[in-house]
Amino acid sequence: MDAHLAFRFTAEDVAGEPLRLHLGVCGSVAAYRALDLVRQWQDIGFSVGVTMTPSAQRFVTPLPFEALGAEPVYTAMYEDPHASTPFAHLEPGQTARAFVVAPASAATLARLAHGAADELLACQVLAFRGPLVVAPAMNPAMWEHPATRANMDILRSRGCVTVQPGIGRTACGDMGQGRLADSRLILLAGLRAALPQDLAGMRALVTLGPTREGWDGVRFWSNPSTGTMGASLALALWLRGAEVHAVCGPGVPWLPAGAGTEGMSTPLLRVEVTSARQMFEAASDLWNDMDMGVFTAAVADFSPQPAGPGKFKKSEAPEGFDLHFVPNPDILRTLSLNRRKDAPQKVMGFAAESENLHTAVRSKLAAKRADMLVGNLLGHGFATVSNTVFVADRTGREAVMENLPKPVLAWRLVSWLASL
Repeated sequence: MDAHLAFRFTAEDVAGEPLRLHLGVCGSVAAYRALDLVRQWQDIGFSVGVTMTPSAQRFVTPLPFEALGAEPVYTAMYEDPHASTPFAHLEPGQTARAFVVAPASAATLARLAHGAADELLACQVLAFRGPLVVAPAMNPAMWEHPATRANMDILRSRGCVTVQPGIGRTACGDMGQGRLADSRLILLAGLRAALPQDLAGMRALVTLGPTREGWDGVRFWSNPSTGTMGASLALALWLRGAEVHAVCGPGVPWLPAGAGTEGMSTPLLRVEVTSARQMFEAASDLWNDMDMGVFTAAVADFSPQPAGPGKFKKSEAPEGFDLHFVPNPDILRTLSLNRRKDAPQKVMGFAAESENLHTAVRSKLAAKRADMLVGNLLGHGFATVSNTVFVADRTGREAVMENLPKPVLAWRLVSWLASL
């Protein structure tokens, strides 16, 4: 699993409610990919139940799901040896926070759209009152058929979240849209449906990754930031219902933006930039419409004065040369000082320090006029999967968070910011 997707939830993180998802698996060559979804949701802290249609069992048997610890694994409408209750069609609605159908076949989409309850999976979905996510997979011609499109429109009109099929070569060899979406999209759509949406209606700006300050046609000034912390924060905000605008420097990890997310109710929008000035301009353009800003990017404080568009050759400076640097805009301070007057905008900033971390964080919190400031010592934050940070906020609250995976840290920091 990508480092920024490795969230770990407990009941305490989600208002004390049991963490449970139910997964429906339909007949498709892609049915084997449902095994990865079970394992990954379990790694995140959820228990998972599974219902397999008779067609799904022609592609993969119940045994692998049982071996992974999925429980129960339903396989039949009547006389199901896996069912511990005569009311198996009601059980997911009584225990699960969200229901995901992946892969969803054309036949199952038709059943769900028109209320046909002739298979156990359709019965369970019809009796389920919580969030429903479907991830279709089928031949491109079947996906493009007006009947399938009409069924999808019906499901969306009822609030069903759709993870759109991917485009490419399908199992039959045809090219087009119809293959099961990226598993990461389905994983996150299921999580988002199951988690409390306490930030619904909010808009969040996140800056993340490094900036590259060009010098000549091939060289630049930068730093080793990977954007993992910022990507974790962008996802934490989005999973909790916020509309997220991520202004990304070079090399930032994958985020659920663009293809495949059209059916998701609240977007995560990604803006690609390279230099500090480009990041400043993109963030400034967005800031007035935001409710909160999370400024994690490792922005270069200075840029080298350009040598020109071509490659600077060694022969031009056989004795070496000096570089002149000019300051870049301070994105965090500038936007923090330019908040809307008609509504509060919350600001979280980040800082990497080489010494005196607590003193530096307190000083920057005041200088940047942020609501909270998160700091780490060099060696703890760049290009790592975990982080140890010192946090201070405008109310005087302070805390040390030690050696936490970045997604876990991100969830806690978002909770802190939301409480201010």
